[in-house]
Amino acid sequence: MIQFDSVSKIYPFGNAALDSVSFAVERGEFVFLVGTSGAGKTTILKLILGELYPTSGSVLVEDVDISGKRFKKLETLRRHIGVIFQDFKVLPDKNVFENIALGLRILDMPFSKIKTEVREALALVGLHDKEQFFPVQLSAGELQRVAIARAMTGDRHIILADEPTGNLDPKTTWDIMKIFKKVEKHKTIIFATHNTDVVNTLKKRVITMKGGKLIKDNAKGGYDL
Repeated sequence: MIQFDSVSKIYPFGNAALDSVSFAVERGEFVFLVGTSGAGKTTILKLILGELYPTSGSVLVEDVDISGKRFKKLETLRRHIGVIFQDFKVLPDKNVFENIALGLRILDMPFSKIKTEVREALALVGLHDKEQFFPVQLSAGELQRVAIARAMTGDRHIILADEPTGNLDPKTTWDIMKIFKKVEKHKTIIFATHNTDVVNTLKKRVITMKGGKLIKDNAKGGYDL
């Protein structure tokens, strides 16, 4: 599904964000990506999304090498990837329904199908009664639920979550994790986080990064900063 083969990423002025990183994530696998700030977690997610190219090595998504600038199907790739951010990235001038439907409209999906998919996603995240609400009317936890619902709609079978609970209180964090538990059998999830409580409780595979290097790949879960 996703494979990194000796991937390095060096930014201008010689800053090495990744140093010869190799790992593979299978279809339907849930993987925590952990490490302190600057460890390389976000760089990994951006490489999978095609926002960055590696300086060396290769990145494969669904057996397709997306590493080079000759790869011309980024839009197609991204249609299959849902992204959830720490700061939600919900559009303030659109209501909940419109925020979730936006990506589906880009695909020229019939409105009847859009309505069905959006309402199914809202039911999944517990916001079935908030589709006409605007972001200013929602709590941080509700905004993150909107972001999760948006990432789950369409034919998106890869979910990249970049610190999605970083701005949430402990109770809301666990409410959000329950949503991920509901969908983990149907999606490939890479979940970047600093939250050791979540990682150690859920016991999923943990890839630990430090200074751009992969220092541990623990299939049994568990992590200490």
